Amino acid sequence: MRKIFKKFVLTLFFLSIIFLSYNAGFIVGKKEVSLIAPAKIINSDPESFLGERVDFSIFWEAWRKLEKDFLDKEKIDYQAMVYGAIKGMVDVLDDPYTSFFNPVESDDFNEELSGKYEGVGMEVSVKDDNITIVSPFEGTPAAQAGIKPGDIILEVDGTSTSGLSLEKTVGLIKGESGTEVVLLIERKGWESPREIILKRATIKIPTLKWEIIERENGSSVALIKMYQFNGILVSELKRVSDEILNSSAQKIILDLRNNPGGYLNVAQEIAGWFLEKGEVVVWEDFGQEKEKKSYKAQGPSKFVQYPTVVLINGGSASASEILAGALRDNRGIKLVGDQSFGKGSVQEQTFLLDNSSLKITIAKWLTPKGDLIDKMGLTPDIEISLDEELWLEGGDSQLNKGLEIIDGM
Repeated sequence: MRKIFKKFVLTLFFLSIIFLSYNAGFIVGKKEVSLIAPAKIINSDPESFLGERVDFSIFWEAWRKLEKDFLDKEKIDYQAMVYGAIKGMVDVLDDPYTSFFNPVESDDFNEELSGKYEGVGMEVSVKDDNITIVSPFEGTPAAQAGIKPGDIILEVDGTSTSGLSLEKTVGLIKGESGTEVVLLIERKGWESPREIILKRATIKIPTLKWEIIERENGSSVALIKMYQFNGILVSELKRVSDEILNSSAQKIILDLRNNPGGYLNVAQEIAGWFLEKGEVVVWEDFGQEKEKKSYKAQGPSKFVQYPTVVLINGGSASASEILAGALRDNRGIKLVGDQSFGKGSVQEQTFLLDNSSLKITIAKWLTPKGDLIDKMGLTPDIEISLDEELWLEGGDSQLNKGLEIIDGM
């Protein structure tokens, strides 16, 4: 009996060890499983990551915890969770111009740069941590309501813009044609913010227009107004170039006021009409001791011989500042008006597999002589603000000053 009892105890002991070992392995295994990507998630090349190694397992641990324990399971949208994670990753970089767009947002973003969309017709950006109007487009609801460059948007339909991303703010402002949006605006010179009601419309952003101004001294000046460096500006300039070249124009005033910019390559091509081939249009500075890249004029240089003056203001940004800086640095062309906006960082849009996209700040722009544009802007050679009373009567104090200067050239 004693031998049988001893054998029984030993057997029980070994079974206990096996049981405990199994459970310990199960617990560890369960923990390890929670720290790897779920089967539904495809990682194409997890080892391609360069730089400091980080523990990404906590992401999957959080993912699985939500998947397992979140109460309203019907609200779980896995694709939306992926997009949300990417947005969070981008937001933590704290750069207002680096953004993630889901496929619908990508389409909306590129639709606006094509020159047509539904909204109120203004360009906005981030300046000093405020959502700031760069410029309203001529003839749009924003311009008609009196929106001005430099206005700060505090609220959109009662939603505070404090801490709100640029893209989210734009999404709140844009909407179906015929609907209204209420903006709470702060403006320099106002004692307190004011609400402005805007009625959305289908916005067709103008691209370019020109006219001849006959001067009392007998000279003729071609006034060329560029509204945005969008995808059709180059073809528009080519279309009217023969008209300008065959006109009586002897001089040019290039009006870049309230032009919020657009594509870098378009600015480069436009500069080619005003500069000699091979002259530097802009430097792209990638920082971190990387070699700067130059963008040079490619011709046709057909306006090089024309004495020229450039008009800028606080609504001149991005590609407008590139072109103005290039003409100033290469040809000594005078800039007339107000300090420009100071948007001199380079964004590159990269499309991902599902047509979502990343707009990433990859560099800063420097003028041909090496002046930083970002947050600094361009200081006009002749500073003159717009006389609002004269403007309401149909006059233009900045244009008048530009004409006065060009008369002496």
